[in-house]
Amino acid sequence: MFKKALFLFVALSSAQFAHAQFGDVLSKAKKAVGLPEGNLTQEEVGNGLKEALNNGIGEAVNFLSAKDGYFKSPYKILVPEEAQKVTDKLKAVPGFSNIEADLTERMNRAAEDAAVKAKPIFVDAIKSMTFQDAMNILTGNADAATRYLEKSTYQKLYSEFKPIIQASLDKVNAREYWSNAVTTYNKLPFVTKTNPELDDHVTKMALKGLFSLVEKKEQGIRTDVSQRNSDLLRKVFARQDKK
Repeated sequence: MFKKALFLFVALSSAQFAHAQFGDVLSKAKKAVGLPEGNLTQEEVGNGLKEALNNGIGEAVNFLSAKDGYFKSPYKILVPEEAQKVTDKLKAVPGFSNIEADLTERMNRAAEDAAVKAKPIFVDAIKSMTFQDAMNILTGNADAATRYLEKSTYQKLYSEFKPIIQASLDKVNAREYWSNAVTTYNKLPFVTKTNPELDDHVTKMALKGLFSLVEKKEQGIRTDVSQRNSDLLRKVFARQDKK
């Protein structure tokens, strides 16, 4: 009887020791492959990051696509540097006294028209995000999500934005207005002829403003706990806080 009891004690002790060893090995294995500790699953990490990104881009796109989203914000698009010499010279020419102000408003209205096209492109990029992408973003730099989106979407966004911006500029006669201004400028004596591309400039600056606002949204959710407005976001970003 004593032998049986001793055998049972040894067996149970061995099982408990093996279980503890297994738990330690599993924990180390998770760390080795980048899996989060505790109850955070791969699915939760992926869904949490996607929720955060969807929220951030939704707010950014809604803001910039509204009237004055660009025009009366820190993301306002200014006349290209090369065009400054044109506007400066033409201020004294009849019909062009307000050229810079007029052109600036028309460029920003075009960007606001185009911004709404960004959301579905961002959503596609977020849907294709892998678990490894999500972990790299979660434990990466403060702008890791923005840089991921920029790398994944920039060319497609440019291709979508540019024709809309061209059409929007034409809707307010901005390109014709600019063409007339450049033609008038190039006829002035002692000037170097120029013809900066207005639509390319507006497209690039519109995207620069868009990614700047997305980055601001990302940093908000990373650093401000109050912006994590769901249990999943709080749970996932608690993992980031510990890195």
